[in-house]
Order: sequence, then structure tokens, then C-alpha cells
Amino acid sequence: MAILGKSGAGKSTLLGLLAGLDTPSDGELSLFGHPLSRLDEDGRASLRAGRVGFVFQNFQLLPTLSALENVLLPLELSPRAGETDTAAQWLGRVGLGERQGHLPKQLSGGEQQRVAIARAFVSDPELVFADEPTGNLDPDTGAQIIDLLFSLNHEAGTTLILVTHDHALARRCDRCLRLIDGHLAAFDPHTLASDTLVDDSTTDEEARP
Repeated sequence: MAILGKSGAGKSTLLGLLAGLDTPSDGELSLFGHPLSRLDEDGRASLRAGRVGFVFQNFQLLPTLSALENVLLPLELSPRAGETDTAAQWLGRVGLGERQGHLPKQLSGGEQQRVAIARAFVSDPELVFADEPTGNLDPDTGAQIIDLLFSLNHEAGTTLILVTHDHALARRCDRCLRLIDGHLAAFDPHTLASDTLVDDSTTDEEARP
């Protein structure tokens, strides 16, 4: 599912709320049937462990950990802790089998995002949130990353919720929602020309003062 909207509309905020990374000022959110307001931070983290994966625009890799160690992080929080072989296999699946010992600063942006994708899928999650996963990548690298993300998502049978300003990318999703003035509305991007949609070519970061 794709979520589109103008820069500053609240797409990233919505994703953070859905994942339990942020708390709403009003209303109630449930994740896997559990009301998030009844859980503290540790409880929300425990609920996500092994069941939710994340792919961020700025990769969010720990700079002092190798590619392999970054991918291992979700496994250390789940009942399958320490499965180094599983993490190594996932790095191989994203084309980085020979880069396991490299630190993030030794990897290109596209390679860092591949590590992030491997980290998101390594625990066989039920749900993956992706926030502008190609926002910091050039068009060619971004296209490769999206092809990889959709391929792995299809293979794993995972639910993917994707925030994007790319209408072409939204057309590849099974369902699309548009965030306008705090409200979500379903639409079919195949029936609209991209230039008739919202102008969301500027990233959320660029729109902030």
C-alpha cells in the first residue's frame, strides 16, 4: 500500500504513529490487535520485535557496526537471536555477500539501503514500513532498490506500507491512499495523470523550516 501527499502533509508522522514509534495526541491506534496507548515504550518495542521491519530514507544504519552486524540487530531482539548465518544469507540476497564486514561509511548510498532492506526482512516480519526509501538515491539506483524491495516483499508475503511522492511507484502498489488535510482517501493513480496529483516532489525534510 502506498501513502502519498504533499510535503508536510504528515506522511512520515503517520508512519511513525502506525508503527508505534510516536504516540498520538488523541484517538487510539492498534498494532496486531494491541492498543498501543496501553503499552510503554518497551512494550511497543517488544510487540514490533520480529514482526515489523523498517526501511528509512536516510538508511538509519549504526555507523560503528558492520553491514552484517546491522542486519543482525532485529534478530538480537527476537527469539532467534544470534542467527549470523541468516543475516549473512540476507546480505547475499540483496547482493552484498562480499561486503559483510564493511562499515556504512565504506558503502555507497544504494548499498546502505540494501543493508537496510536486508535488516527489514531478516526476521521474516509480517509488516514492513518504508518511508521514502529512494529519497536519498539517484534515479537509477532508486529504481534498482524499488525492484529489490518489491521482489523481496512478494517472496516473503509481507505487508508493505510505503510512503512516497513518486506516482509511478504508487502505481505498482495494490492499494493507494492520499493524505490531505489530515484525512486519508483511497484513489486509483492509474486513472490520473501524475501532474494532476499533489505537488509532492519536495521531500519532507526540505519543507521543514
